[in-house]
Amino acid sequence: MARIPDAFIDDLLARSDIVEVVGSRVPLKRQGKEYAARCPFHDERSASFTVSPTKQFYHCFGCGAHGTAISFLMNYDRLEFLDAVDELAKRAGMEVPRSENPRSAQQQDDSRELYSALDAATKFFQKNLEGSEKARSYLDGRGVDEENRARFQIGYAPDGYSGLRDALGKDERRMKLLDRAGLFSKNDRGHVYDKFRDRVMFPIFDRRGRVIAFGGRVFEKDDGPKYLNSPETALFHKGRELYGLWQVRQANQKIERLIVVEGYMDVVSLFQFGVTQAVATLGTATTPDHAELLFRNAPDVFFCFDGDAAGRRAGWKALESVLPRMKDGRQAFFLFLPDGEDPDSIVRKEGAEAFDERLKQATPLSQFFFDELTREINLGTLDGKARLAERAKPMLAQIPDGAFGDLMKQQLAQLTGLGGNAQAGRPQMPQHAAPRTIQPAAKRSLVRGAIAVLLQQPSLALTLGGKHHFQGLRLPGVELLLELLGLVEQRPDISTGALLEHFDGREEQASLHTLAAQTLAGDEAMWTVELHDAVGQLEKQLLFQRIDDLNGKQRQQGLDDTDKYEMRELLKARANLRL
Repeated sequence: MARIPDAFIDDLLARSDIVEVVGSRVPLKRQGKEYAARCPFHDERSASFTVSPTKQFYHCFGCGAHGTAISFLMNYDRLEFLDAVDELAKRAGMEVPRSENPRSAQQQDDSRELYSALDAATKFFQKNLEGSEKARSYLDGRGVDEENRARFQIGYAPDGYSGLRDALGKDERRMKLLDRAGLFSKNDRGHVYDKFRDRVMFPIFDRRGRVIAFGGRVFEKDDGPKYLNSPETALFHKGRELYGLWQVRQANQKIERLIVVEGYMDVVSLFQFGVTQAVATLGTATTPDHAELLFRNAPDVFFCFDGDAAGRRAGWKALESVLPRMKDGRQAFFLFLPDGEDPDSIVRKEGAEAFDERLKQATPLSQFFFDELTREINLGTLDGKARLAERAKPMLAQIPDGAFGDLMKQQLAQLTGLGGNAQAGRPQMPQHAAPRTIQPAAKRSLVRGAIAVLLQQPSLALTLGGKHHFQGLRLPGVELLLELLGLVEQRPDISTGALLEHFDGREEQASLHTLAAQTLAGDEAMWTVELHDAVGQLEKQLLFQRIDDLNGKQRQQGLDDTDKYEMRELLKARANLRL
């Protein structure tokens, strides 16, 4: 998809009032120049979540959540980046520029036509369900009531090779559209026929509630696959979508947990019994994209699989996908069901409360990880301990920095007696407390102070008039400070929030947010003096650094005429500084 220009994002954030965006979803109370609330991203009793109208960003001092109006919509409304931008642009009356490429408008038209074709197919299948005694009896037998049939827009694909084609393939263009939507198959002789025949149809929705594909289930297990899914299309990528997620979002104002099951019918049955947090992967193992999508929507994820060897393999595959996404505050659990049972059969036999009890007994990721790795290893031997360390270390290295990763490494150290012991008893410094970029050491406080001022009020960079000559100074944070100054000079009206948006996904982001969230003592006049003083001091340090470099060169190889001239000028400048 086309990249949206940075200038548009800056402009959009400048025109969007973050207090209004957050306040329409979370009750805010004014506290001085800022607004406060209980954080919507973690459970807390006190109001540690603040929204700054001047800086145009939010920050939680409890869980560390932070960002702009765009990231708030992504996290609170669980939107993708482009959807959040669209939502804000709509509010601001702005048109989102998709691309300079003239084909992009054509692509958008094509997408609209595909969505329309899939919607028509959904209605066709629903109408056929009404007329099929066999399909309605099947759903009656599975206990799916009218409300849930409508909620999931369940339908029926009639038997025969051309039911859908005859109803919707009115002309060559419609035929091509339905084909691109993944609704036709072709035999060796080139004959086109309906892909889905005599199956109960489950539409698959995207994150905006639009049908993008289908899953079709046979009535009785026969030679064919139990579930047949649409092929990959321009709209549908099975490794990135979750069946039922749209319905979960509609049914829950706040999603506390997600339960990942294997079949579409499992999702529908759990909803039928009041368990409205179930989703299914689309005939594929849990992918890293699935893991990201799951945790973006809920802090706790339960993977529910059969208890056989295949189920445990599916569980391990899911663990491999979620491990690199296990930030502090996220939890993953694994529930393996008795032989021959699936969530559909269990919830019908035992009811929702018993199913909830099973979830409470689910195995935490940490336990499942070490149980599986040690299943065939003898930890009573040195060889066994070494093998465990060899297998576990590369996997644990994928866990994001934080308490969970530290505790997993400590557990490995206890099981093997290898490494980690020196640090196990020592508290770990939180990663974001000491970012390399702007943490003050002897002379680093100058850089940090200048960055703090810029984050407090970016427009102060303009008072320097573009005159700051310390490029090449070897101090941590100098490159970052120069980048910030350059950004403000290019976009004079940029807000703190929009400035921080430029660092999204970069390692400096967390430390910049922490600095931006602090209230700086003083006023605009004092901050201006502090910024000018810091820049002046950095320019002096560059002068001394260059003299030291030339002295070193003179001792090692001597100076040429150009070097000697530069040294004379530098020494004059140093003498003037001391007058």
